[in-house]
Amino acid sequence: MFKADDYRLKLKSLSDTLAEAKYALDIDNLGGRLSELKTEQEKPEVWQDLEKSKKIGREISAVEGKIASYQKGEGAIADASAFIDLIEEADDESLIPELEGMISAAEEDIENMRIRALLKGKYDANNAILNLHAGAGGTEACDWTQMLYRMYCRYCEKQGFKVTELDFEDGDEAGLKSVSFKVDGENAYGFLKAEKGVHRLVRISPFDSNKRRHTSFASLEVMPEVDDDNSVEIKDEDIRIDVFRASGAGGQKVNKTETAIRITHFPTGIVVTCQNERSQLQNKAMAFEYLRAKLVERQIAEREAADAELKGEIKKIEWGSQIRSYVFCPYTLVKDHRTAYENTNVQAVMDGDIQGFIIDYLKKTV
Repeated sequence: MFKADDYRLKLKSLSDTLAEAKYALDIDNLGGRLSELKTEQEKPEVWQDLEKSKKIGREISAVEGKIASYQKGEGAIADASAFIDLIEEADDESLIPELEGMISAAEEDIENMRIRALLKGKYDANNAILNLHAGAGGTEACDWTQMLYRMYCRYCEKQGFKVTELDFEDGDEAGLKSVSFKVDGENAYGFLKAEKGVHRLVRISPFDSNKRRHTSFASLEVMPEVDDDNSVEIKDEDIRIDVFRASGAGGQKVNKTETAIRITHFPTGIVVTCQNERSQLQNKAMAFEYLRAKLVERQIAEREAADAELKGEIKKIEWGSQIRSYVFCPYTLVKDHRTAYENTNVQAVMDGDIQGFIIDYLKKTV
């Protein structure tokens, strides 16, 4: 029997959630802001300033995305409500699965919009720069670092983010000792900042001929990319720029010209490198972005020592410091099923299955 009132209650709950997100995102005033941005974008002086034009374009895209997301959720609720009336009038219960599918799709869209409404921190809307470092565990830790790198790359692809590798160091036998990469996309830092910390892996090691259970560690550092050059001051006398040959596989150009850049910041001791691009100028520009992001994080941590949201507690990359454990092979598993269990879960991590962790973090911080 079709219980229309139950479905209407679900829609009422979704409508209330949508109204909260509308208020949080200030949808009523976004239309005016969008008109202002488009008017400014048409000015001739903006056309001549590439950086300013890009910045305005990104803001326009973000505002249009918020408005479109709200309109989509509003339309989904209206369509589902009309469909309930149709089922009542036609008395056709065969349409119920289609109605449930419409409500499920509306729930997913509105939940995504609610999460975006939660990301209202100072740097949440910015791009992110991530650093992965292998910790205790030797070759196993290097392999785990490479797995995490692939996990975050796959997750970013699903979210529509662009990933640009900045620097890396191969492990002695396998995997990566460290890797730095930039994630471009709306709210990239807001989504990924919860991943900052030490990650622990427990599995049967593929590098151990005795198939013993190993524990490995890797740390992830997440920083916001800052567009405003005036937020931090980088003096020429405070830095040293070194050029060197990029590492990696051979070829007609790699390892033959000095295109890689290393910048040392003397006051803080921060050292950043970039060797991903084929042009020395491109590597230099990327390295300065990387350095600026590190200085901004350090600056905010010094000013707001009590605010652990951005900096967090610095921990050793070892046992007892992890923010999350990936246990692919617990002691209680039957030996015959151990390999299948491990392979299934390892693939889930490498495919970027971290959405649930991020949603849980956002719910706890509201």
